[in-house]
Amino acid sequence: MRAMDLHATYPALSDLRARAARRVPRFVWEYLDSGTGVEATKARNRLMLDQVRLSPSILHGEFTPDLTASLLGQTHRLPVGIAPVGMSGLIWPDAERHLARAATKAGIPYTLSTVASQKPEDVGPYLNGQGWFQMYPPRDPEIRTDMLRRARNAGFSVLVLTVDVPVGSRRERQVRSGLTQPPKLTPRLMAQVALCPVWAIGMAGRGMPRMRLIDDYAGHTKGLPSNKHAGYLLRTSPDWDYLRWLREAWDGPLVVKGVLRGDDAAALEKEGVDALWISNHAGRQFDAAPATIEALPAVRAATGLPVILDGGIEGGLDILRAIALGADFVMMGRGWHFALAALGARGPAHLADILAEDLRANMGQLGTARLSDVRKRLITTG
Repeated sequence: MRAMDLHATYPALSDLRARAARRVPRFVWEYLDSGTGVEATKARNRLMLDQVRLSPSILHGEFTPDLTASLLGQTHRLPVGIAPVGMSGLIWPDAERHLARAATKAGIPYTLSTVASQKPEDVGPYLNGQGWFQMYPPRDPEIRTDMLRRARNAGFSVLVLTVDVPVGSRRERQVRSGLTQPPKLTPRLMAQVALCPVWAIGMAGRGMPRMRLIDDYAGHTKGLPSNKHAGYLLRTSPDWDYLRWLREAWDGPLVVKGVLRGDDAAALEKEGVDALWISNHAGRQFDAAPATIEALPAVRAATGLPVILDGGIEGGLDILRAIALGADFVMMGRGWHFALAALGARGPAHLADILAEDLRANMGQLGTARLSDVRKRLITTG
């Protein structure tokens, strides 16, 4: 299918999401799409984005919007990147490398998770030295030192410390699906696989995915509950001393992911963090958390650091809403995986095109040639 045909058939992320749901087994879909609890936080992310309104300005003539965004010493062609998703390779065969290649082509950052199904050494060569490595904090200092060494040697330039997973969440919908860690194909799951031949053929050629980096250190998952992954064998709940150790050990940009409070933002800036990532883990950890877009104004007011936001982003207009409220950059996780599951290797490039076209159309309506000007179009109440 030609690029023009793709835009005619799949003009929005919702179209890719609907096709993805048909092309992966049900247990895979539940892993990707679910939150925790009754999924109120996941829904709140979307609901509160829709509350952000922008005021169009008229008579600006013809112009070409500039979609570039600078962040941590790099200029990206779009103000959006690929957020880490654990076990991406379960969602689509060889997902991490597909996404890395697509990110490099699109000129945007790709973030590899500690609990991905590929190692940093497998993915780094496709990122042209601009990859981000997301770390779930290992307890053992020798393991964390070695992880940092491997990420650096593989060409990853930015380290992301995730701090919003102090304990495991229940993710009831995922548990009901029958998915275990590592994945085991029970008769129930095999029946679902049989309905998704493209996914099944791809997996047959590569084998069921595992957390390869974790396997290098864990060796086994004995004694772990079936719905918890091997990363829990290694991880700890970090504190401020842990952050200080990491700041000292990593000589590149350090981003802290999972910030929702202004007082935490101010304290992180004092500790030498380079950027803050507002995230509620896409509603997968705590079901009474604020929407990320709700948390953004307080975090923005508390710090002069670059601020990144994820959570509920579905298109270019949502990216502009986040920028209008003070974000410098936006990340998406599920969306890129919807695109990959929907269209295979072509999917992420098509989603990048969708986002670029949507940004241009909405910036044209607003009369803003630069992303920074969008903040002048925010409608404030009270």
